[in-house]
Amino acid sequence: MADSKTNTVKPYTSQGSKKAQVTEMFDNIAPKYDLLNRFLSLGIDTIWRKKAINLLNAEDHKVILDVATGTADVAIEINKQLSPKSIIGMDISSQMVSYGNKKLKKKALDDIIKLEVGDSEQMRYDDNHFDAVTVAFGVRNFGDLNKGLAEMHRVLRPGGKTVILEFSRPRIFPFKQLFNFYFKHVLPRIGNKTSKDDNAYDYLYESVQVFPDYEKFANILEQQGFRSVTWKPLTLGICTIYSGIKQ
Repeated sequence: MADSKTNTVKPYTSQGSKKAQVTEMFDNIAPKYDLLNRFLSLGIDTIWRKKAINLLNAEDHKVILDVATGTADVAIEINKQLSPKSIIGMDISSQMVSYGNKKLKKKALDDIIKLEVGDSEQMRYDDNHFDAVTVAFGVRNFGDLNKGLAEMHRVLRPGGKTVILEFSRPRIFPFKQLFNFYFKHVLPRIGNKTSKDDNAYDYLYESVQVFPDYEKFANILEQQGFRSVTWKPLTLGICTIYSGIKQ
């Protein structure tokens, strides 16, 4: 099962639920979220998303759910690459969804991509409904990792695919040491000041440190019923793409 440490790291205080604090945090940083993603990753995050969606295909994946959709970057990339029949983006933060809807309207995609406020651990969707379920940088923030993954498995049809993009910890010397210094000391200063949330980007670093990455997370996916699980590090291990099939 998932390491219990993933639930002990919270954005603000040790008291109260992780889910409530994560919701508050993303509501707070929503206005600067896209700007900081591009700036702090030097734009590489857009390449990561493209590579993740490359694991899907237009023939098999026509009805797609993007969990923790944020401001809909992944949903937009899905539409660009696959032009599926239906895309739903779901996020627990109403402010992130609001900014995402503004982006979709500006791009004239609001009739194609539907965004909803929802809880990854209690989805409203029917069993076996989606051909694919995606998550980018969201599973680390689940209040209960196993419940969220179990729900993703439930709403996938048999043969359906999940693709998950998540931060991981580089292992290669000396890149590991250089990146950790940036991730722990530089990124939080810029991110917290720009977002006007004193904790959000400290939480980012801390939550990545306790997340069960690489083969550990692949094992968790298998425990939740996914098969043919794969994982591939990107950019020397800053993040990793995971995929699995529901049998």
